[in-house]
Amino acid sequence: MFTIKTLNNISPAGLAKLGPSQFRIDEEGAEPQGILVRSAQMHEMELPESLLAIGRAGAGVNNIPVEKCSEAGIVVFNTPGANAGGVAELTIGALVLASRNLWPAMQWVQGLAGQGDAVAKLVEKGKSQFVGPELAGKKLGVVGLGAIGVKVANAAAHLGMDVYGYDPYISVDAAWMLSRSVTHSVSLTELLAQCDYITLHLPVNDQTRGFMNEGVFRGCKPGLRLLNFARGELVDNAALLAALACGQAAAYVTDFPKEELLGVPGVVCIPHLGASTPESEDNCAVMAAEQLADYLLNGNIKNSVNLPEVVLPRAAGKRVCVLHKNEPGLISAITAVTTEAALNIENMMNKSKKDMAYTLLDVTGPVGGQLAERLAAIPSVVRVRVL
Repeated sequence: MFTIKTLNNISPAGLAKLGPSQFRIDEEGAEPQGILVRSAQMHEMELPESLLAIGRAGAGVNNIPVEKCSEAGIVVFNTPGANAGGVAELTIGALVLASRNLWPAMQWVQGLAGQGDAVAKLVEKGKSQFVGPELAGKKLGVVGLGAIGVKVANAAAHLGMDVYGYDPYISVDAAWMLSRSVTHSVSLTELLAQCDYITLHLPVNDQTRGFMNEGVFRGCKPGLRLLNFARGELVDNAALLAALACGQAAAYVTDFPKEELLGVPGVVCIPHLGASTPESEDNCAVMAAEQLADYLLNGNIKNSVNLPEVVLPRAAGKRVCVLHKNEPGLISAITAVTTEAALNIENMMNKSKKDMAYTLLDVTGPVGGQLAERLAAIPSVVRVRVL
């Protein structure tokens, strides 16, 4: 029986994937084997020795001490693509917001309250100040072609936009899903220079933080309309405000409000609603729970941010899970222990991700209680489980 601790309200659809015969849900569990979390901050949290895995019901893991988890042998899962529908729909809505000046127009019309029968005439007289371009025939640059970026690109193409996509690391699955009408750009500089709209769908890391900076804005087509429903840190807000002031940028719609952006003409701030749909919450919870359960029960890892993807169908015998540093000689050291224990390896897989690696073995033979101890004694082995 595995104990799963929840740090936020997790959708019942996800919790239903953790059957009561194998899992116990406990919001206050002191020694859980798994944690399900949405936005709760874990950086100051004491991680119990019992903890094997964390399932983040969402894509971002900024609230989780990933490096600390790796050192402790804790697998951190996220759910990329589970909220793609909700974020993509809001991004398409933001294209219209950025074009048609809807936010200032709606604010203005609310100010006509109390004008009585004069409202209709005032509307006709004042509406010209909010004229904005249609989307059809305009060029949209989609930077980042993951699950969300592909959906946005395809939908924008259906709206009649000329869509250009840029992603040097596009996956095979994403490439298959991308519409033929989307032009796959190989030059980010050219994409930025020719597109009327840019939408960002990138992760935040040391390479992408401040991606839209002063130099990049200078290289964009004048009058750029920028959308950001990925992460606020992708945009240098000071550079953005300067671009708006000089006309290099015409509009910015973001799901990540900051004090310096509020009340600025041309900026529309949305209160982080990208994944705030019942469907997204259900999808994220289900995906996180299924990945967590598969790891705890079978040792399989899929969509981990700190460990490689290792999914191996179960064979006969016991399954041995070895989480270790990515260093030479570990595989031979592991197999030497199984050989000494007179075990036959029926199935085996090893993969690495940066400094960490993971080895799965299905073994038959006399699996004694000391096998895990012997494997754990190998230098650079972080955690061992025998299932």
